[in-house]
Amino acid sequence: MKKMNDVNRDIETREAIPIVVTAFGTTAKAFSTYEKMDALFKREMPEQPVFWAYSSRMVKHAMRRNTNLDLKDPAEVLLMLQQQGHPWAVLQSLHIIGGHELHRLASEGRRVDIRLSFGLPLLSSPQDYMDTAHAMKPLFSGTGFSGNDVSEKDCSGNKRAVVLIGHGTDHPAWTSYFALESIMRDIHGTDSIFTGVVEGFPEMDTTVQRIKQAGFSKVLLVPFMLVAGVHFQEDLTGDDDSWQAAFEAQGIDVSLIRDGIGVLDGISRIFVRHIKEALDVIPL
Repeated sequence: MKKMNDVNRDIETREAIPIVVTAFGTTAKAFSTYEKMDALFKREMPEQPVFWAYSSRMVKHAMRRNTNLDLKDPAEVLLMLQQQGHPWAVLQSLHIIGGHELHRLASEGRRVDIRLSFGLPLLSSPQDYMDTAHAMKPLFSGTGFSGNDVSEKDCSGNKRAVVLIGHGTDHPAWTSYFALESIMRDIHGTDSIFTGVVEGFPEMDTTVQRIKQAGFSKVLLVPFMLVAGVHFQEDLTGDDDSWQAAFEAQGIDVSLIRDGIGVLDGISRIFVRHIKEALDVIPL
């Protein structure tokens, strides 16, 4: 009988199954967030090998050119694991919602001859929405995401609207944003929470009019992405077409949180749960 290699002997234990965490990949600021998430993943699953993959070809090429970092895409990491003898892997996306990009990731993963268990995106189950709402509590306690003094109320105690601004999609999952808005309002006991997106619906003009009609004169813009990169922040505050300009044109004062939600420990813990759930369904 052919002698099995070490990987195939160990694969009978769930701990030997590798985790492939897939991010879009962006600036140095993003890698700081990813490093924090990676540290939590390894603390929570110390026996589990964790690998990272990056889906943006443009970012990969730029990082290779500017920093000599050779970032791998999901298929490359999975092929490496297959060649090492792993029959199974968990492919965990860091997407916020289950839109087009998640389907593309699944298709890419299936091109490699390794069996996959998929970890779900951030907002998948009702529990995910509730956990996300609780993770956003710093917005309503006056501490912000990184200890900054920003909250639902300004320094004079006046109530202001909180707007979570996501990337958006034309996929049927676009309704996730309204579901989050509803659940966050219920959990935090306020009608001052709104959602909007850069692409798709509810777009900027609709969101601005909703907040104006609700009577708010102040707004706190919150990037609802793991990492708020430079281009996304320009969409929020950059020029005459930005969200800030649109609100100010309606006489609404604007404040901004510059961090993405990936800095919040509670957000990373949702992904930890999804990874563990993906591991649990693997038949060993």
